[in-house]
Amino acid sequence: QQYLCFYKDIKMKKHLLSCAILLACSPVFAAGNTDSIEARLAALEKRLQDAETRAQKAESRATATEQQVQQLAATPATQPVVPQTVSVPPEKKADNSGFEFHGYARSGLLMNDAASGSKSGPYLTPAGETGGSVGRLGNEGDTYVETVFEHKKTLESGATTRFKVMLADGQKTYNDWSANSSDLNVRQVVAELGNLPDFTGPLKHSTVWAGKRFDRDNFDIHWLDSDVVFLGGTGGGIYDVKWNDTLRSNFSLYGRNFGEMEDIDNNVQNYILTMNHFAGPFQLMVSGMRAKDNDDRRDNNGDLIHASAASHGVHVLAGLHNDSFWGLREGTAKIALLYGHGLGAEVKGIGSDGALRSDADTWRLAAYGTTPLGNGWHIAPSVMAQGSKDRYARGDSYEWVTLNTRLIKEVTQNFALAFEGTYQYMDLKPEGYKDRNAVNGSFYKLTFAPTLKAGGLGDFFSRPELRLFATWMDWSSRLDNYASDDAFGGSGFNAGGEWNFGVQMETWF
Repeated sequence: QQYLCFYKDIKMKKHLLSCAILLACSPVFAAGNTDSIEARLAALEKRLQDAETRAQKAESRATATEQQVQQLAATPATQPVVPQTVSVPPEKKADNSGFEFHGYARSGLLMNDAASGSKSGPYLTPAGETGGSVGRLGNEGDTYVETVFEHKKTLESGATTRFKVMLADGQKTYNDWSANSSDLNVRQVVAELGNLPDFTGPLKHSTVWAGKRFDRDNFDIHWLDSDVVFLGGTGGGIYDVKWNDTLRSNFSLYGRNFGEMEDIDNNVQNYILTMNHFAGPFQLMVSGMRAKDNDDRRDNNGDLIHASAASHGVHVLAGLHNDSFWGLREGTAKIALLYGHGLGAEVKGIGSDGALRSDADTWRLAAYGTTPLGNGWHIAPSVMAQGSKDRYARGDSYEWVTLNTRLIKEVTQNFALAFEGTYQYMDLKPEGYKDRNAVNGSFYKLTFAPTLKAGGLGDFFSRPELRLFATWMDWSSRLDNYASDDAFGGSGFNAGGEWNFGVQMETWF
């Protein structure tokens, strides 16, 4: 259109110049100076020639433009116009490099109804020795913190690097200076390489790693402070080997020590080889393990184990990870069935217990979900059940089931009421192992916790939270006789009902 307008303008100027020539040749002008008229005519002729030249060029450009317009007009509406691609120089590529800081922490003050010390913790029941945790809301009086530092970098080739280190500490003292009782340690230190240009096929977008770490695909039931499965140690592996659009696999080799790491006589390592496969929401995890030596082996409490301890083991997990509440309504849900034999009979912390017998067998079922109920109510039910045979002594049996439900009621945009109820039944027959007695019975816990949050009241995984709480607990009197060194039956902590009160913060990011 600009060319057409320019062309019309040139034609108008040409017409005006022609009129000027005619006027110059008229008798009126002829009466003037002849030399002056000839000079003016020569100048006008030159200008006319220049205008003609410009007009011809403009006409050519205008003709070409008209042809392009006609071609575009004839293009079908369904045919997209492809924009011009502009290449970005390598130095302008996005670089996601930088440092990140993540963390988890909880800290709280807890007391009984006499304003004195009390017992607490998700593993305080006799079933806790074999992983039988109970609800944690209003049941924690410790301080625990994890700090995670990461450095990530994206190279011009597209390859990525990541370094991660985690420091953690746990305390039960309420004092501000607690160095003498600190458990500060490095729980993770690992390096990763991803999207390596040399990798093709199923390995094209995989990530390789080496170091000391928690496995990336561990998952837990937060309300019970219990991992469904926990794989960790020192070793190496590869994540996200993609066989097709829906099937991917992880492979790893971890090494672990039994007993206390500082025990120089404890040179036994458990080597754990794991394959973890994912197909959509389904997961199948298989691990095999071997403890190289049995001489002077100690369990995870530092005690010498029996000669019948296992030297091999197998562990299997089948899981389902839903993005809805069991397909019934919005929310989330997970379920897992685990089995372990020999060294794999500790099904939660894979390969962590060196005292397991070679013929030990353990089954575990774990499930939880979250969903809104309406009118500001939200619910998170969970269940965990486990049965273990021939675990530490021939003929022993450890069976328990935990049912837990957490409720949240939104009151204002920053204030909510949280409730938690827990029931646990246990039937424990240790057959004299560590002087434990056979017991069976039930445990109950109810908690009421007014809660402040900055936002996301209905989100069970939104933090930080600040809570006041009141907790009532009771259990069968038979459970007081399980052991002389556990919580139940201790001084001032007997069946018949116990109250705990306190304040707590919890955060993660």
